[in-house]
Amino acid sequence: MALIGIVIVSHSKQLALGVRELAAQMVQGQVAIAVAAGIEDPENPLGTDPIQVYEAIASVFSDDGVLVLMDLGSALLSAEMAIEFLPEAQQEKVYLCEAPLVEGAIAAVVAAAAGRDIHQVMAEARGALLAKATQLGVVSRPLSLVTPITTNIESPTREIRLIVSNRFGLHARPAAQFVATAARFQSQILIRNLTRNTELVRGDSINQVTTLGVRQGHELLITATGSDADEALAALQALFTNNFGEDNVALNSPPAFHHEVTPTTYGELSGIAASPGVAIAPVIRYQPTHITITEYHVDDPDAEWQRLQAGINTARQEIQAVFSQASLQIGDAEAAIFDAQLLFLEDPVLLEAAHQRILDNHINAEAAWQAVVDEVATSYRALEDSYLQERVDDVVDVGRRVLRLLAGNAAANLHLESPAILVATDLTPSDTAGLDPTKVLGICTTSGSATSHSAIIARTLGIPAVLGVDAQVLHLADGTLMALDGESGRAWVEPESDILDLLAAKQEAWQTAQQEARATAHQPAITRDGRQVSVFANIGSINDVQVAVASGAEGVGLLRTEFLYLDRTSAPTEEEQLLVYQAIAQVLDNRPLIIRTLDVGGDKPLPYIKVGFPEANPFLGWRGIRFCLARPELFKTQLRAILRASVGHQIKIMLPMIATVTEVRAAKVILGEAQAELNQAGIAFDAAMKVGIMVEVPSAVAIADRLAAEVDFFSIGTNDLSQYVMASDRTNPRVANLVDALHPAVLRMVQQTVQAAHTAGISVGLCGELAADTLATPILLGLGLDELSVNPQSIPGVKQAIARLSIVESEAIAASALQQDSAERVRELISTSITPPA
Repeated sequence: MALIGIVIVSHSKQLALGVRELAAQMVQGQVAIAVAAGIEDPENPLGTDPIQVYEAIASVFSDDGVLVLMDLGSALLSAEMAIEFLPEAQQEKVYLCEAPLVEGAIAAVVAAAAGRDIHQVMAEARGALLAKATQLGVVSRPLSLVTPITTNIESPTREIRLIVSNRFGLHARPAAQFVATAARFQSQILIRNLTRNTELVRGDSINQVTTLGVRQGHELLITATGSDADEALAALQALFTNNFGEDNVALNSPPAFHHEVTPTTYGELSGIAASPGVAIAPVIRYQPTHITITEYHVDDPDAEWQRLQAGINTARQEIQAVFSQASLQIGDAEAAIFDAQLLFLEDPVLLEAAHQRILDNHINAEAAWQAVVDEVATSYRALEDSYLQERVDDVVDVGRRVLRLLAGNAAANLHLESPAILVATDLTPSDTAGLDPTKVLGICTTSGSATSHSAIIARTLGIPAVLGVDAQVLHLADGTLMALDGESGRAWVEPESDILDLLAAKQEAWQTAQQEARATAHQPAITRDGRQVSVFANIGSINDVQVAVASGAEGVGLLRTEFLYLDRTSAPTEEEQLLVYQAIAQVLDNRPLIIRTLDVGGDKPLPYIKVGFPEANPFLGWRGIRFCLARPELFKTQLRAILRASVGHQIKIMLPMIATVTEVRAAKVILGEAQAELNQAGIAFDAAMKVGIMVEVPSAVAIADRLAAEVDFFSIGTNDLSQYVMASDRTNPRVANLVDALHPAVLRMVQQTVQAAHTAGISVGLCGELAADTLATPILLGLGLDELSVNPQSIPGVKQAIARLSIVESEAIAASALQQDSAERVRELISTSITPPA
């Protein structure tokens, strides 16, 4: 197979990186793509540099050829000059292509991934603009863009007809998957859009497939001629059956393969299947409080701006609380939705626009804020990308929160007294993240989509959901019996007994499957070659520990104690803390409980403790153990509560943000004082209680051998360690892509920490988000970690991943991962290295 490299040369670095990301998504990283864009001049970063282009070509050079795509003017001159730096033998393998940058790059990588030679790849790139023109109707008939169709009359031709059910038809990614699949077979694949009455075109050409303009509901004819024709058509049909792996469902499209669908029965509503499962319960209608905004004149615009800033600050605190709770309930990946909401609140363009409106027009904060939020929402709605259009939900969610605070309204209450199906026009991500799955048995809304953040959260919480049903559902009286099937996207009002019987049977089968998955999760996690790895839970409340035990946690690897200190006007007392720690330990029933001492300050300030100065970079500031050592009484109160709770339980103390040996020793002095005070008062505690540290600062890795001599265990926090190693703030969208725990630099830090711990004879766990990523499991096992601590809902998946692996295989993968040059390469390595269990 040809290994062709692609180089993107542009005046704008951001443009080039965006094109590369888009192109790479089409082929899942199968093609080497390099970028040479922009110049190192902060004042005027637009331009091209021949040396950069030369280095980019060299980095992806292949004897099969390198295709260079360029934007305007000097990009061409830089590319031509760069080729002159190459050895003569290599120069003739590099091809400059005049194709359009975006369309050309996508077409080129798909063709390269399909194994085409350099001339075919270049032809595909050149034909990309014509493909776009055809799709837009600028060119009236399908074009044979690349090579003519030739058929082998000696081989039999097979054909299938199917109806496209995925929501956006063959848009870029599904088209790329289709072409990649077609290219795997010897047979010639041809495809025709019967709905649009197009000609037959080649299925292995991204441009020709794009010209078909395939949309949801269109009927296609696919033919295959050759020895493996049946296998090829089966593989292609599977793509359509599985909606090309897209997690959304067709709306009002004819069924492609489900001929058994029954006609709509009385009281039946059809909608979008957004979250699987069956619910049968009375309905309760939820209607958020409507906030009416009236614009009025203000005499003191500065005071009004202060009022808006106060509202935004409170909204930020509320969203941080939602984010913390959501991290525990639905996992860090899904909770990142609220991270994005925080970034929206900090957007300087947005804030400046609101400030300007208040100053220029002398209007109230509510009116100015509503106007700028509406502008942003409108700009999102105008985008062609449906995924980005759906981010309007998040903009509106944040906007409403600030308006509610400005109006002095309390947060809407979605806590139900008894189990019910929630009926609403729509639910915001904040609404959905706060739902209790034991009370909200199902969700039925008149708007929304399967790819909205609310739908993603509902799926993660395991709440069945049907969205986009007829608005008549909003007129139902509370208490009306409803049944819904989140898998088929249907709901029934006052269902007949035969419908109830069918759904009850389906519900029972669903629950049985869930119970089996949970039962497996309660088994130990043992690799194929017999190594047991502990799987613990990260929790942040008493409620979470019950979920953790039910999910199969073998203990708690991280109890975040911040929840005890936030949202109050004074620090919790020793007695308050003692009761909580004892309650959590009681639920764990002698399983290990690692309590992390207070990790606030800097980025998570406590309102009742005055810092006295603002911090330019709170992530590098007064936080974690630094904060506690500066507040010894606050720290000692917590240590006394933990010590008192330790009697009869397996409790350990963990210190956060340790950067020096001195900090550990200072903390142990305060711990010793707390122990002496309790001894003197005759209060019992576990004198042998173990003390460990979080390894999340690079200095701690560098002196891990010295730290290991001071403590009983390590726990690696890869979330913070990643951002410190890569010098990138994970909340800053411009550099957040660098914060990847699978980067070899971070993995080497993990390796170094594990080696130092094991040399000293102490255990080492990992409690960062990386632990829950089953793609990373083989590397973590291969690096020798003794335990993984994850969000409760990730436990079954992590245990299954461990059971599928062997330590020998994992060590080989880890050793190779450490030698890669990027996180992307590590991911490619893992996806191609894991062998299924025998």
